[in-house]
Amino acid sequence: MSIALVTLLITVGLLALIMSGIPVVFSLLFITVVGIYAFATPASLFTIPVTTFITLIKDYYLAVSTFIFMAAILQFSGVASGLYDMFHKWMGGLRGGLAMATVGVSTILAAATGSASTATVGMGMVAYPEMRNRGYNKVLAIGSILTGGILGPLIPPSIPMIILASLGAISIGKLFISGIIPGLLTAALYITYIGVTCWLHPGAGPALPPDERASWKEKYLSLKEVILPIVLIFLVLGFIYLGVCTPSEAGGIGALGAMGCAAVKRNLNWKNLKDATMTTLRINAMIFWVVIGGGCFSAMLGIIGVNHFIIDTLTGLEVDRWVILGMMLFIVFVMGMFIDPTPITIICIPIFMPIVIALGFDPLWFGLIFTIDLLIGFLTPPFGVALFYFKGVGHADVSMWDIYKASISPTIILMITWFICIIFPQVGMWLPSKMIK
Repeated sequence: MSIALVTLLITVGLLALIMSGIPVVFSLLFITVVGIYAFATPASLFTIPVTTFITLIKDYYLAVSTFIFMAAILQFSGVASGLYDMFHKWMGGLRGGLAMATVGVSTILAAATGSASTATVGMGMVAYPEMRNRGYNKVLAIGSILTGGILGPLIPPSIPMIILASLGAISIGKLFISGIIPGLLTAALYITYIGVTCWLHPGAGPALPPDERASWKEKYLSLKEVILPIVLIFLVLGFIYLGVCTPSEAGGIGALGAMGCAAVKRNLNWKNLKDATMTTLRINAMIFWVVIGGGCFSAMLGIIGVNHFIIDTLTGLEVDRWVILGMMLFIVFVMGMFIDPTPITIICIPIFMPIVIALGFDPLWFGLIFTIDLLIGFLTPPFGVALFYFKGVGHADVSMWDIYKASISPTIILMITWFICIIFPQVGMWLPSKMIK
């Protein structure tokens, strides 16, 4: 049987299993076992336990657990509500000010947690009712929360970036830092969009009445709410940027810092600590099962020769290298509409990264635009994960159709950032180039 037909059978089989509703990890492992048995030799099945062991002992995956724990602690710490209160006081007097505040809070939470769920769920619970009570347009309110949520995996620390860097053999620290400017750019673009929308349509986001606005004394006193998050961000990102510690070590420092934030807010108790630990265990187990399944699947592709076939086929095409890059990014975008970012990364990066290097593109730059591409799919109907994070908050007045409509503007803004990073690579690559080795 030709390698082209084998590749087609494996691709169709995997897609059929995933689309049938079977969990991605079991789909990957099933195709791995069947593929090795059918197209290699039964003895090659020993690759599965060996690959599993090698995958689990990689030290940089320690950062996954610690950053998840840090985000879980911050969910109950009270930092999010304190930040929102501060931004509420400073920006409530502007048209669209509460929506802008939501994006601002989410930007800080993204840099402190790296989690899409923390900002989406937190702001969904705190900011959405406040905006609706103040007469904000429903789509604008939801859109600001969705925008804040997708900043989590883009502004470091970022779980998808850790997995991507480990599979693509690039620096986790540099990939982290490369996401800072694009993340801030996305936040700034959406805040600008809110401002323009509310200027053209004042009813979409009315300003607070003068008698309800905070005094200057209250505004200045509220600034204390930003101290803890800024200290935590410096501990994590500052130490990585300055070369003081590795991302794995920074994750441990960040987890301890998050516990300190919760303690200062008087929300660190045994119940919250237990809930955060169990949340970490559940999410960590899910991610590592997918990592194991993806590692075994990639090993199977290597044994059979599918990897080399795809790489040789794409690099041998008589087309411009940008066309090939566009094809790869389009595949990621389509997959993102149906599958969680982690399995997409695990399936695609081992195949795509050698092609990227062979075509002469910077692997670090590709890692950044790949991450942004994942997040575009993260927002895109019908099954964009961020959409269901917000739906899960449970607001009675919000339908799935409302969330679909609200996702349009954040998707367009993120695509603008994506194209800017493609056309002007230094937007993402300048800051990593200045890192202390």
